[in-house]
Amino acid sequence: MQSCLRRTRFFVAIALPAIAMLLAASLFSNALFAQDAPPIAKSENMLVKTWNSLGTMYAIIFLVMSIILVALVVRCLLAVQKNNFIPDDLIQGVDASLGEKNAAAAVELVRADESFLGQVVAAGLGKLQGGKESALEAMQIVGESEQMKTEHLLSYLALIGNIAPMVGLLGTVQGMVTSFAKIASSTATIKPSELAGGIEQALYTTLFGLYLAIPAITIYNIMRNRVQRFVFNAGSQSEEMLDKFQTFVKS
Repeated sequence: MQSCLRRTRFFVAIALPAIAMLLAASLFSNALFAQDAPPIAKSENMLVKTWNSLGTMYAIIFLVMSIILVALVVRCLLAVQKNNFIPDDLIQGVDASLGEKNAAAAVELVRADESFLGQVVAAGLGKLQGGKESALEAMQIVGESEQMKTEHLLSYLALIGNIAPMVGLLGTVQGMVTSFAKIASSTATIKPSELAGGIEQALYTTLFGLYLAIPAITIYNIMRNRVQRFVFNAGSQSEEMLDKFQTFVKS
């Protein structure tokens, strides 16, 4: 129960600032463009102007991608924590049980633990009777499987980081095509205001595509490096724990 409450509080503490950051970035960009742009009617809200500039289709796409990105960041922050890879409680519990000559309790602690370290060591203990090499091989297989699950989750961040600029580029091309189509179809001198809609869409879609891509790729690389460090440390700790069990069995 306490663990669930801690995770909920952590989720709220991360999600709210992330949403606020996205909103602040959006408002900042709108204010930045508003400084150089001609004054607009006071009745036109900046949010409505941004929506109209992007177009309904792109506005919905970027809104959905923003929500997914925030949810993924929170989910990854919850998943990539030290306790999910190398819980101190497990290490201390195993050491205490083995110190009391209670191997059964130590094994039970390992098998009941759902962390990366617990899963890896449990696989090794299941093959320990066949020798240390068999145990290490089983641990490696489980370790690679658990690492793949975490990296699979992180890959969605990279996916958004790759797709967002492409969506922005698509909007850029579409906006420019719209503007040049008006030039081609006009028999008289076309007014700049008639071209502004397509050009504005081109710029706004590019801007929002980069707004999503830059944090997504940055967070992905930070999380990926963090996972690799945890996996390496968990691998070293699992071998040490396996040696303790093997020493206890021999004694």
